[in-house]
Amino acid sequence: MSTIISASEVTVRYGARAVLDAATLAIDESDRIGLVGRNGCGKTTFLKLLAGVQAPDIGDVSRRRDLVVSYLPQDFMLDATKSVAENIRDGAKPVLDLIAEFESLPHDSKRHEELEHRIQALEGWTLDQRIETAMSHLNCPAGDRRVDTLSGGEKRRVAMCRAIVSLPDFLILDEPTNHLDPESIDWVADFLDEFHGSFLVVTHDRYFLDRVAKRMVELYDGKFWSQNGNYTDYLLAKAERQEADATIEHKRQMFLKKELAWVRQGPRAQRSKQKDRFERYYDEAAKDGLVIEEDMELVIPPPPQLGNRTVEVSNLGMTLGGKKLFSGFNYTFENGQRIGVCGRNGLGKTTMLKAIIGQLPPTEGTVKIGQLTKFNYVDQGRLQLNEERSVLDEASDGTEFVIWGDSKISVRSYLKRFLFADDRITTQVKKLSGGERSRLLLAKILKCGGNFLILDEPTNDLDLPTLRVLEEALIAFPGMVLVVSHDRYFLNRVCTNILAFEGDGKIAHSVGDYDYYLEKKERVAKDAARQAAAFLSASKSAPTQTAKPSGPKSRKLSFKEQRELDGMEAQIHAVEADVVRIESLFADPELFRKNAAKVNALTGELDAAKENVTKLYARWEELEAIRSASVASESRAC
Repeated sequence: MSTIISASEVTVRYGARAVLDAATLAIDESDRIGLVGRNGCGKTTFLKLLAGVQAPDIGDVSRRRDLVVSYLPQDFMLDATKSVAENIRDGAKPVLDLIAEFESLPHDSKRHEELEHRIQALEGWTLDQRIETAMSHLNCPAGDRRVDTLSGGEKRRVAMCRAIVSLPDFLILDEPTNHLDPESIDWVADFLDEFHGSFLVVTHDRYFLDRVAKRMVELYDGKFWSQNGNYTDYLLAKAERQEADATIEHKRQMFLKKELAWVRQGPRAQRSKQKDRFERYYDEAAKDGLVIEEDMELVIPPPPQLGNRTVEVSNLGMTLGGKKLFSGFNYTFENGQRIGVCGRNGLGKTTMLKAIIGQLPPTEGTVKIGQLTKFNYVDQGRLQLNEERSVLDEASDGTEFVIWGDSKISVRSYLKRFLFADDRITTQVKKLSGGERSRLLLAKILKCGGNFLILDEPTNDLDLPTLRVLEEALIAFPGMVLVVSHDRYFLNRVCTNILAFEGDGKIAHSVGDYDYYLEKKERVAKDAARQAAAFLSASKSAPTQTAKPSGPKSRKLSFKEQRELDGMEAQIHAVEADVVRIESLFADPELFRKNAAKVNALTGELDAAKENVTKLYARWEELEAIRSASVASESRAC
């Protein structure tokens, strides 16, 4: 397999800091790479080197001849004077140029065959159909709209569509899932599954990485570390690598401790063996020790106590710009819940949040807020940051301390919990990376306290280590959490309830995580289809005469069976939750290192739980079949 693009010994410095330090990476044909690393480590800089929009200070980036590269940057560039369709077609410029050249040549030109072969390889003759399909699945705005009238999320979808329509040899995607709804993310994943070229993607979406990546590359301390497999494989390999490094460092420290005691004795003899021993000690002491990655200590300030009534909405409905978003929504928010809000873009998720906190008056219905309820709202727009102020000034707002329960801590100490080093604390906001801006916004708003925390798309632009810490902080938060997110992993890990915007003004509530909501939704759809098929079959086979059919009737469920069916969903949910609990234990690399003896027992427990789930589903289908047949029989009798 040949290399299509490579970076050799590249170095890029920003001031005294080298984000890439003699780093080397080769990308081969059909490579499917997920690039990970902390925000600010140099991922975006490296993508710019590969895309050719930036040159390294030292080193070389070489490309295969005639390599077609398409790049979706975080700060995407669209022509504001053009329409949506025109901007998207601009992404296919290499193909359009080939077609224009093909059509301009005389029919007997020797280059015709070469051009036609290249155009067919890039599927240039079906370009318009592919643009239409991509726009539809990515929920792009109308093609005739001007780009300068679009929202940030709409522009992101247009830029994504523009990046993929040319079917390049090498596709570079920087946070492609930001502002995309679950259906669009699934479509992008399907597209990449069938993509014939190579791609490199930077994303915080762990399910997306697990699905599309076949090779993971980590950028750490200016160097690349590569691992075949998806994100889960990378995590396991990294845990093993860190464990091995820790063992080596432990042995080194034990050696230094032993030799230091000998050195302090000051042996008088200067024989060659003793000189060698001195030299070995000083050589080991001069080596750099194990560098331990620092994790953010994101602890949300302790909230004030909530009352019996938190928030209660009755028949809530919202209409904006003449469009009815949702109606008839009833829900009582209770202390301790962590509710995930999901659904396609444009259905009213953010509007509902603003109605709850009072920023928008409800079109219909009421919102009753408890006397002790104090909202803390982290908005999606990231509009509360002043670009010209420093990180310290922006976080402090003139105060030197942050109230922390019954005590207080300095703003500097508080910012360090969000991984801001001393030099970054004095940096202007406009010079921060996207992830640093998100961490600063979280730090600024979370310090305000509140017992009803509302987060609108908090996972956008956060790196994976920071995401994990945010999840832990929200799980430990003793108040009420309401969070809008398209991140499936995040919703599964954090949420105890799901509010799903399903379209047609409907908001569905489901107890449990996002995966359970999807499973339940699929079961309901299958049940409805099965009942419709049974009713249609009964209608076709019903006699034309008016006399009632004779013969034995389908039996009804017994009282005991009906009670069993009524409780089946809760029973399945409980067993599935047990499966998720055990699987989450296996996801922790520490389990294999510290509790290896428990692995076999847990494996047996997991197999038994999965078998129980299968049996419960089979029993549920059996009872549903009896109930459906009974309903169909009664319909025929009528």
